[in-house]
Amino acid sequence: MRTALALVGLLAVGVILVSGGSHADSVRHHYLLESNELRTVNRYGTAREVSVRSLGEPGAIQARPHWLTKARPLGAGAPTWARRMYRRSLLVLHGLTDPNGAVIAGAREGWAYVWPRDASTAAIAFAAAGYRGEARRIVHSLLDLDLTAAARFHPDGSPVDGRAAQGDAAGWVGVAARAAGLRARLPSLPWENRADYQEGEAGDYIGNAIASTAIRRTSGSGQGNAADREGDAGELRKLFATPDGTLSRRASDPGSGIDSAAAWVVRPFSQPRVFPQARRTLLRIAAKSGRFGIVPSQDWGGGDDPWTAPTAWTAWSLAALGERAAALHLMAELRRDATPTGLLPERVDARTGAPASTTPLGWSHAFAILALRQLWP
Repeated sequence: MRTALALVGLLAVGVILVSGGSHADSVRHHYLLESNELRTVNRYGTAREVSVRSLGEPGAIQARPHWLTKARPLGAGAPTWARRMYRRSLLVLHGLTDPNGAVIAGAREGWAYVWPRDASTAAIAFAAAGYRGEARRIVHSLLDLDLTAAARFHPDGSPVDGRAAQGDAAGWVGVAARAAGLRARLPSLPWENRADYQEGEAGDYIGNAIASTAIRRTSGSGQGNAADREGDAGELRKLFATPDGTLSRRASDPGSGIDSAAAWVVRPFSQPRVFPQARRTLLRIAAKSGRFGIVPSQDWGGGDDPWTAPTAWTAWSLAALGERAAALHLMAELRRDATPTGLLPERVDARTGAPASTTPLGWSHAFAILALRQLWP
């Protein structure tokens, strides 16, 4: 108890020493809980440099007890921490969703945009939690977007310049429509040679390939036939299966390493014939996780800081595969990532767990809801 109270006190005060990646002699991050800001103090000999940056609007997420009473509860046996994370995550999604159905990624400049995959995951999470009306409004909003125009959109539906359309948008909208009980005709956009969720250079990535399998099953009858499903699974195995039985990040490139997006072949783009390769991939990822979760992929070039959304979506799929111990291991790490008020940052410092980016990130909370519902249905 003494150790736990000391840790909570440390997080609340937010004074955390970190090093590495900077030319300063020392770097101190102070997480300011009330204002949801990160105050950084760099020291260069006797000189001192102070900067403060917002991680998100502190008042964006509010308590709404009456609205929460409508949520489908977690199943019997769910521990107190899981119920708290579930309720807090629902409030985050509610706070980031406009009445017209537009879901912004975070309440912060540069993140207050609609990414189709983020908003689609919110719709899937709302549907799973019993908020069918919210899910349908989000999907209707997404169906009004020109998914070929950009990677992200303003809440009014206009595209945001600077990033080309990515290879998974239509697939995510399609699976969200299915979760909300809607039929949708979506463009069959190419997934090859496009950026993926990591938003780097274009390529033939597994996440985009998996998402593309959703289009046939959400157009027309919404089902897709067995031959289509087998064809999709066979193509995924042909392009991404490696000699050691895992799935690679890039098509026909076993040396590209493994990617947490392999989890998507389990949930939400279920391709059971690829589950054996997905299981090996995800168990290997979980085994190498740190105290605060995982980085997006083995070849990730963005540093060592763990990302909460990949940690949560990997836990969701592992739970769906029956790998409960591995899923709970990742969820314990996700709990450590949360601020004292229960908000999940986009990523956290690998050494301290201090928020290192947008807080909260709606995408992470949506996957947390889905993982919790999978663990305690």
